[in-house]
Amino acid sequence: MEKKSCCCSDEPADTGDGTKKTVRHDEDKKRLVTRLSKIEGQIRGIKNMVDSDAYCTDILTQVSAARSALESLSMEILKNHINGCVKRDLKDGKDEVIDELIWTLQKLK
Repeated sequence: MEKKSCCCSDEPADTGDGTKKTVRHDEDKKRLVTRLSKIEGQIRGIKNMVDSDAYCTDILTQVSAARSALESLSMEILKNHINGCVKRDLKDGKDEVIDELIWTLQKLK
């Protein structure tokens, strides 16, 4: 089996066009996509609740659950990013990754 570079890897994924890319292991990608599919289902459920005139509090409860699921997913991706990409770039002397991380954290507020 071919070894791919990953956010958790010591090697960056080179796209050849100057853009950054994180190549994830198949099992990690499958886990993230499964979580996203569940969140997508939650959002469709909220839409259906609005369409069917569900009670406001019930909708807000589901919105809160969906938001929590997205925040949990974000934290998992952030953890992997810090432990992989950021750690690797700092080791390689690429201090600009700190500014990128700060910008990313500000976007997560």
